[in-house]
Parts: sequence; C-alpha cells; structure tokens
Amino acid sequence: MRDREIRKVIHILRREVSVWEVPIVTTVAEASRDPFKILISCLLSLRTQDVTTGAAAERLFRLAGSPEEMVKLKASQIEKAIYPVGFYRTKAKAILGICRDLIEKYQGRVPDEIDELLKLKGVGRKTANLVVTLGYGKPGICVDTHVHRISNRWGYVKTKTPEETEFSLRKKLPSEYWIEYNDLLVSFGQNVCRPLSPKCSGCPVEGYCDKVGVGKRR
Repeated sequence: MRDREIRKVIHILRREVSVWEVPIVTTVAEASRDPFKILISCLLSLRTQDVTTGAAAERLFRLAGSPEEMVKLKASQIEKAIYPVGFYRTKAKAILGICRDLIEKYQGRVPDEIDELLKLKGVGRKTANLVVTLGYGKPGICVDTHVHRISNRWGYVKTKTPEETEFSLRKKLPSEYWIEYNDLLVSFGQNVCRPLSPKCSGCPVEGYCDKVGVGKRR
C-alpha cells in the first residue's frame, strides 16, 4: 500500500464500519467518558471476547465505579464479578493493585500521559494508548493484534512487533487518523480481515492491499 492510499482506505472503512460491531472498550468510552472505566475495561478485554468483557465490566462497575470504591472490595468479589474473562484471578489482583497506586500516587485520578500509565503494573502500551485517546482525547495510536497484522498485511508498515508498528505508524500515519485507527482496524479485523482465511473477495479495500503473508483466503 502506498502512503497516499491510506487516506482512501480510511475513508472507505469509515463508511463500512457502521455495519460492524464496535469494540467493547469504545462502547464503554462512549457511554461513560470515564478514563477509569476505560482503563479497567481494557484490562478485562485482554485475551477475552468482547461479549464476555462487556458483561463482566457491567457487573464489576455495578459494584465499584472508582478506585476508592474498588479497593473496598475483596479480590474474591472482583473475581466473581469478572468471571469468565481470561485470567480472571490475575486480573482481579492487578485491578486492586492499580487502584491502590492510583489512590496513593495520583490522588485517585487516572494519568493522561502514556509514560505515567506505563508505571502502573499490568498496563502496557495498548492499554495506555486507549486510555489517553478514548479517555482524554489526546493523540495516540493503540496497536493490538488486529492493527499490527492488518497494517503489515496491507504493506503499509513492515514490522515484527506491535510496539514497532506503533512507532512506525507514528512516523507515517497522518495524525488526524491516530485516534480512530484502532477502532476501524479492530472492527475490520474481526469481521473481514481475519487472521486465517480473510474474506478478500468481499473486502472493501482489497484493491489497496498487498496481501503480505496471506495464504488461504475467501
């Protein structure tokens, strides 16, 4: 994919995305505009399907919607609320640890800088970027497996890890697309450009894709 073609691709995906499911963390962000709920929802979503994440987040936030309320819960209560998300026991402990740090180090406020968010145990660059972009509307590029895979499949970047993809995109992706890029590619990746046997025959941007690494396809 040539650099100048990315604008056309983004325009097409904006039109198509209305018929696809919105990523769960984006749904939480649109409903609450709360950086804390975005942070916790993102942690719950790791290695978990959106439908499971959404139900778990709803149950948990009925019990506690702030760091101060969350630390009053026992780990077992959080585990029960978020089950069956992946690694629910580990995530329950991580949530409590993060909430304690938010209270002790940030007066209960979720940081709005990526470097500060990365100081919280269990928070990686994907989560930090989502909080900054969806929670605070600040520039950032969230790169998950969909964004990493599709950006390379298109031939728009040539990278080996999600972190490399993020920094490569920061250099070449027009800044006006940074915040929405993750949402568009996650929806696109879940519905069309799947990891195995992507639906190339029905892909709205097939003509711009270099199909790097694509074997079997539909």
